[in-house]
Amino acid sequence: MTAYAYIQRISVNNFDTFSCHQQQLRGKQNGLEESGKVRLTAYTNYALRTLMYCALHPNRLVRIQDIADAHGISKAHLLKAARQLGQLGYLENVRGRTGGVRLGRPPERIIIGEVVRQTEGDLEVVECFNPSTNTCPLIGVCKISTVFRAGLRAFFAELDKVTLADMVSNGPVLLERLERNREVQGIGC
Repeated sequence: MTAYAYIQRISVNNFDTFSCHQQQLRGKQNGLEESGKVRLTAYTNYALRTLMYCALHPNRLVRIQDIADAHGISKAHLLKAARQLGQLGYLENVRGRTGGVRLGRPPERIIIGEVVRQTEGDLEVVECFNPSTNTCPLIGVCKISTVFRAGLRAFFAELDKVTLADMVSNGPVLLERLERNREVQGIGC
């Protein structure tokens, strides 16, 4: 069974969110189509949005408030993500009144799979991924963990092919959408 993953942008009430999907290439089994959603945390979503915003504004320091306003999300949520991205070297964090954030490395060198691994932490999709907290009596003889581990490997293999530069390759369209979102919220440039 071969799997692949993709990220889909979903617009709801003018807010873009990203939903990650994993699909089986084998098609249908027992009359049912094999597909399912893998949902990333809001934290990872905010981290990716922060990196994308910085990549879209490469020649300046970006204030966290600018990112929050552009996306219509809380500044407090973004601060935590920006701090971790800075610690990992994806962002350069400049403190102070005139401070902000900017990319810490070229967007071509920021691999989306790496960012997701760092921001998601341990992806324990099923309980038996963690032997210390597992309560399932089938551990070791059940194939659930094997199947889900293979699915995660396929998911990350796809994300590892994508760079931040790829994510913002349609920069003018992204900037237009963010500006429109600001206008809908009544926030000026």
